[in-house]
Amino acid sequence: MNLNSLSRRRWLQSAAAGTLAVAVGSTKNRSFAADGSPEVVPIGSRRELFVDDELIQSLNDVNLVLHRPRDEGQVLSFDEPWEGGFCGYATVIRDGDRLRLYYRGLGVAGQDGNRSETTCYAESTDGVTWTKPDLGLFEVKGTRQNNVVLSDAAPVTHNFSPMLDTRPGVRQEERYKALGGTVKSGLVAWVSADGTRWRRLQDAPVIPSDQVPFPHFFDSQNLAFWSAAEQQYVCFFRVFQDKIRRIARSVSDDFVHWSPPVVMGYRHRGDQAPIEHLYTNQTHPYFRAPHLYVSIAARFMPRRQVLTDDQARAIDVNPRYFKDTSDAILMTARPGRDYYNRTFLSSFVRPGIGARNWVSRTNYPALNVVQTGPTEMSVYLNQDYAQPTAHLRRYSMRLDGFASAQADYHGGELITKPLTFAGSRLAINFATSAAGDIRVEIQDASGQPIPGFTLAESREQIGNEIDRIVTWNSGPDVSPLAGRPVRLRFAMKDADLFAMQFTDAASSG
Repeated sequence: MNLNSLSRRRWLQSAAAGTLAVAVGSTKNRSFAADGSPEVVPIGSRRELFVDDELIQSLNDVNLVLHRPRDEGQVLSFDEPWEGGFCGYATVIRDGDRLRLYYRGLGVAGQDGNRSETTCYAESTDGVTWTKPDLGLFEVKGTRQNNVVLSDAAPVTHNFSPMLDTRPGVRQEERYKALGGTVKSGLVAWVSADGTRWRRLQDAPVIPSDQVPFPHFFDSQNLAFWSAAEQQYVCFFRVFQDKIRRIARSVSDDFVHWSPPVVMGYRHRGDQAPIEHLYTNQTHPYFRAPHLYVSIAARFMPRRQVLTDDQARAIDVNPRYFKDTSDAILMTARPGRDYYNRTFLSSFVRPGIGARNWVSRTNYPALNVVQTGPTEMSVYLNQDYAQPTAHLRRYSMRLDGFASAQADYHGGELITKPLTFAGSRLAINFATSAAGDIRVEIQDASGQPIPGFTLAESREQIGNEIDRIVTWNSGPDVSPLAGRPVRLRFAMKDADLFAMQFTDAASSG
């Protein structure tokens, strides 16, 4: 039965009666237990985003849709004498009410890891207005009045990438950690108590070059974080395989001893995804759902030249840096897995209008998505690379708004895999039109509606909210079903469903 051929009334009547036909997805996208029954996914009280098919059993006239961030404009110019057109490899970290930004300072192209490279710092309280404090830590270009936090430390300043260590019990003097280095040095670890004064953790690299079995590696931003989901440190770094820029994963219990690297694969809705050059990976735990690793990676298209020589001269781009193009793509990964979900193959952030956006190594995303408003989060991109106008730009999204399950005006539905949850309320992040709505049915593991939670008893959810508690005629309490395998059936019309979460609170926050 095609939902597009039904009137809204007939669709709701048949859905409430449990007779609506559902197109079941192919078995290659589904997980099964040893006895052949569908595997039950324990989600507890985790927030789950609809960025992949991890929880989805079937879709009928509902699609997973990528939501591109909104360009909010330039927020920081790389215009100091120790900065310049080759600033890059940015990292943004939220530490309490302060946002910290780290990036390479470099005005003239040179060999990776040369002594001219520094690590610069800026900070913000809102993510919109950024300041460059005079730190007085290093003399660069004849002055100590600068925002440099690391200098004379080549080659780690080529790609110095800090993290805020959230491991329970971490020593105060090592609250901040960072990795940097090239194939010649290996990856070297640094630590800091305040994020501005850094010291080397040990003389030897923590990931020596002779432990990486690839022809070339480390020549990009290499990052690490503490994974609460895995209870260990995870590192993602650049390697080359078959002459293509790839991503390798390694893990550690102590940040010093790391496992042999494993090259990450790519999957697109159950199939192998195209292998493209990914210059930076920017993988990090999503701050509202740390079990979900989000990667806003720089896709590099070598020798895909857009500008003519005249156009390049007009924007004063370095003549070596307009023969390629790049943009940003979105991937996700789950803890412990050796592949990314490339649910969406299209770009996440397209190059903007104008020649400046179509040069080599521009549009490279900074590491980490951070919250910048009550309902907003932001990602930052380096733009105008190798040009006098080089700068950092902000792009905004709604919270959880990377992607959504979306139904059009004719309506559709999504059914989850069997899952178990903890909590007494179901909250959703959603948006509808004035004519649209979302209703939720809770089924048992076999797909039979549970009395009290059927679609007929579900109240319409209409509006645009980050955190709406779903209700039925009997109210919002779902605690009698906690710990029991159930399926969720979302009946949607002209609506987007971004995320869901079971919670004990009246609002999931």
